[in-house]
Formats: sequence, structure tokens, C-alpha cells
Amino acid sequence: MPALLTANPLSSRHRTAGAIRRYIYVLVAGLLAYSWAPAHSLDLADYRGKVVVVDFWASWCVPCRQSFPWLNAMYDEYTDDGLVILGVNTDVDADEAQQFLEEIPAKFEIVYDPEGELAREFGVVAMPSNYVFGRDGELDTRHLGFLRSRRDEYEAVIQRLIAEPVVENPGD
Repeated sequence: MPALLTANPLSSRHRTAGAIRRYIYVLVAGLLAYSWAPAHSLDLADYRGKVVVVDFWASWCVPCRQSFPWLNAMYDEYTDDGLVILGVNTDVDADEAQQFLEEIPAKFEIVYDPEGELAREFGVVAMPSNYVFGRDGELDTRHLGFLRSRRDEYEAVIQRLIAEPVVENPGD
């Protein structure tokens, strides 16, 4: 099992993002609607050299409805600078997630975790929860909930990590 997933990822700030090999469903945007894509493996190691925000959300979560426009804005602003946002939906019913996304579309990739396995591996205790990994693959920051009044603080973390140099071969 990857280092990140051997225990609560927050137990050590220096655990690497490593490979997250979980078979989960990916929600991909269509022109007018969302459709469920076949299962595949999500591997955070594929994003090494990028700043990665993993955002756990659910359709019933009111703060999630507030965070999505902000996440979309971050995606627009920083994707070309190396930001990747992965939204992880924890709804048991895919239709509820789909309805949410029809109302508040995501510009970033959405993965579906109906069994909550990935959420358990990350130690998610609140919605939304987001985990920000630096270019070196290390967990840098965790945010529980979403407060509009803290958007500048959240963005400052992304800006700081994007400003760091790309690590070619971390751990070598």
C-alpha cells in the first residue's frame, strides 16, 4: 500500500502522496450533462511536479455549494501554472452527485467514491475537506469546511506552492 495510505495521511506532514490505487468511478463533463465513465485507477503519482488539491464533497453539503465556484476560479487562474484539482464525491447515490453538478458544474476532474474508501484513507471528518499537496507530492495543508472569509488564505497556500520549483525526481 502507498505510504500516504498506510495510515491517516495527516499523522505525518512528510508522507508522500505516492500512488493511490483505488478503483473508483470518474464523473466526466459532457456538453450539457454529466455521465459516469468506467472505473479506473487514480494515481496521485501521475501528478508529481504539480500542485494537487484533493477536495472531498457531497451533494447535501451547503459549504460545498459555496466552494465549487471558488475551486472553478482557482482552476481557471492556476491550471496553466501547474495546479490540478480533483473533486472526490462521497455520495452513495450517483444521481444526487449528478444533480449537484448539473446545478453547479465543475471545471475540474470529479471522481466518485460511493463506498467512502478514499475518504476513510484520508481521514475525512467534515465536508468539504481539501488536502493540498506540493509539487514534491507531500501533503502541505488540510482545510476542513469552507469559509468565504478565508478564500484569500486558501488561495495563498496555492500561490505559495505554485511558486516553489518543480522537483524533478523527489526522493532519489
